[in-house]
Formats: sequence, structure tokens, C-alpha cells
Amino acid sequence: MLKRKDQNLSQIQTEVFDIIVGIDEEKKQAKLKKASMKSLTYRRAIEERKQQKELEHQINDELWFDDI
Repeated sequence: MLKRKDQNLSQIQTEVFDIIVGIDEEKKQAKLKKASMKSLTYRRAIEERKQQKELEHQINDELWFDDI
């Protein structure tokens, strides 16, 4: 990551540097957001699969006849 040291930079150099650092931060945030969304998608898929298995177990034909 770029770090600005106390140097005698012109106003334009300072602005360019700040823009570059800002772009790097935006890229980093976008990457983190994408990873979080991917993780959330996987977690939801796992939860849905667990729910599906539980429902299949509850609806199992053998279990229906046990209550009669």
C-alpha cells in the first residue's frame, strides 16, 4: 500500500497520490465485498441443503404410516 511521507509535494502531486490511494482502497473494498457475497452464497446453499434433507426425512413415507 502506498504511504505518503512528509515530503515537499506539489498540490497536484498530492492530489494524484490521494487519488491512487483511493483507487487502491476501492479495489480492496470491492474484493472484500465480492468474497463476502461468495461466502454468503455458499452458506445459504449449505443451509438450504440441510433444510431439504430435514424435510425429506420428515416427509419420508415410512414416517407417515407410523402415525396411523
